[in-house]
Amino acid sequence: MFHTHHRSRRSLALLSVTGLAAGLVLSACGSDDGGDDAFSSGGGDGDTIVVGSANFPESELLMQIYAQALEAKGVDVETTPNIGAREVYMEAFESGDIDLLPEYNGALLAYLMPDGVPEDVTSPEDVEAALQDVLPEGSETLPQSDAEDKDTLTVTQETADEYGLETIADLEPVAGDLVVGAGPEWRERYQGLIGLEDKYGVVFGEFRPLDAGGPLTVAALQDGTIDVANVFSTDSAIATNDWVVLDDPENLYLSENIIPLINSDKVTDDVEDALNGVSEALTTENLTEYLARVQVDREDPVSVAQAFLEEYDLL
Repeated sequence: MFHTHHRSRRSLALLSVTGLAAGLVLSACGSDDGGDDAFSSGGGDGDTIVVGSANFPESELLMQIYAQALEAKGVDVETTPNIGAREVYMEAFESGDIDLLPEYNGALLAYLMPDGVPEDVTSPEDVEAALQDVLPEGSETLPQSDAEDKDTLTVTQETADEYGLETIADLEPVAGDLVVGAGPEWRERYQGLIGLEDKYGVVFGEFRPLDAGGPLTVAALQDGTIDVANVFSTDSAIATNDWVVLDDPENLYLSENIIPLINSDKVTDDVEDALNGVSEALTTENLTEYLARVQVDREDPVSVAQAFLEEYDLL
């Protein structure tokens, strides 16, 4: 659980006072997942906030936007980009190594409710409310942004025409002949292969593990190595290639508004002001536009984040 790192500080204090007996306590506490040792050597010391990101460009860009907005308010910040998929970075967050992450409300909820999200929970407000009941202990979310970036199943115009595809449901009779590409974690995710079969009866002939909505997946759809791709809805490759995003009538992909997930110990007025300012400024349109500068124009996320914050008077 998230409170591992609170215990670790207590156990370390105890260790210095009572010696060996406390050493046994510490090793017992530390047996969770190695979180204690990691926390004592990393994590945000004192008032420093460690901002992390997942291993795809948009997450790194959002991490930089958060970090620079916080620095502009005088907050000490460290960044840890490209940690990995949610399964990896949430472990770092819960062990106290990371204090703040840009998250997506629906995907985070699906991760925290592995048996599936109740069917009536789909709107941004419903998803945000449901999140509050399942967040790791000692953490909270700040108000979410209107900006949204959804998982999609995307095909080329040729594939859509050949198989008459408009929605994910249309894949059901033909999926056995098709190859789908996504991040490796998709094999185990409800919002991946599991939910596609459960909600739509869609079982693909082949799953090709590539990257999470990243350049490998995009390139594979372009060159025909895969027929269906998990691409994020803010990816400029969709418009550039005239690809078709399949509708999701069963709401497998919930609302995906960007939301700051933060260690409650790190929330101050300055931190809230900085992050709320970012969330109010972000829209799906401007996120798509600034992300294209990273993905298409190959600009550095640090300078793109600064440009965003300057445009919206957040520095």
